[in-house]
Amino acid sequence: MGLLAAAMEAIFNIVLPVFAIMGCGYAVGRAGLLGEQASGALNAFVFYVALPALFFGTMAQLELSQVFHWPFILAFGGGLIGTFGLALLVAAFVFPGRLAILTLHGAAAIFSNTGYMGVPLLLIAYGPAGLPAGIISTVITGVVVMAVATVLIELDGNGDEAAGQLAKNAFAAVIKSPLLLSALAGILWAWSDVPLPAPIVRFCDLMGSTAGPCALFAMGLFMVGKSLTAGIGEVGWLSLLKLLVMPAVTYWLAFHVMEMETLWAQSAVIQAALPTGALVFVLAHRYGLYIQRATAAIVISTLLSIGTLSALFIYFGVG
Repeated sequence: MGLLAAAMEAIFNIVLPVFAIMGCGYAVGRAGLLGEQASGALNAFVFYVALPALFFGTMAQLELSQVFHWPFILAFGGGLIGTFGLALLVAAFVFPGRLAILTLHGAAAIFSNTGYMGVPLLLIAYGPAGLPAGIISTVITGVVVMAVATVLIELDGNGDEAAGQLAKNAFAAVIKSPLLLSALAGILWAWSDVPLPAPIVRFCDLMGSTAGPCALFAMGLFMVGKSLTAGIGEVGWLSLLKLLVMPAVTYWLAFHVMEMETLWAQSAVIQAALPTGALVFVLAHRYGLYIQRATAAIVISTLLSIGTLSALFIYFGVG
């Protein structure tokens, strides 16, 4: 039970600082210390500076063989696709909105907090053997999901553009995305087999480490004067999808469809069962859409994940 106790303690140790950082942002916002534009400025910093540094530094130091465990990719990716499809189908009738809103609704239901929560939990549960699964899932969510979501949001347009122009805009938005560009640059560097110079490694580590805290702090700033209970039915549905439906679909694929080692199968389910990550807020804020709902989904799913993740670790008998 030693590892299980450590994993459950880690859940609390990771979740509580999340709320503390958001609480600090909220307190500073209430006091008016940083001005009304602070949340947007911080969010822009995360999107254009901190996350690209994190993505480049991470990808550049990878062995490319680490990111091509196909059974894991198909199980985790299948959970993403299945849950996203269900989220869009239900939202189209129950929470209707334009394509961009539906896309962000779906993103909030599938975007796992793999980097800030998932990787530490896998390291505690499985040691270094759990790290590759954390890296793969982080790449899928941070690069692939973000790229697809960006395309769908851009395809929404303003209702006046022709389909061809919308497609061009969507393609341009993805190609110009600092997240995709930094990830591709990192992959190319890794492919070159040239070690990343130590100063660049240190820069990427320092800058990248600010992404999570800054995004959470910006969320706290944004929530000043906002209500977490607004749209609670939709937020509750998103939390249900994220914490129960997505891991259930992934579990079926990992244990009953794909053939892979138990560690990899369990890791896929754990990564799928994580709460909604702060990058959804970054994307929502980037387009000025769905920000309140995204923030509420992150907060509520993170709070509820204390119980669901603990139950999952007990079920897997970690330790």
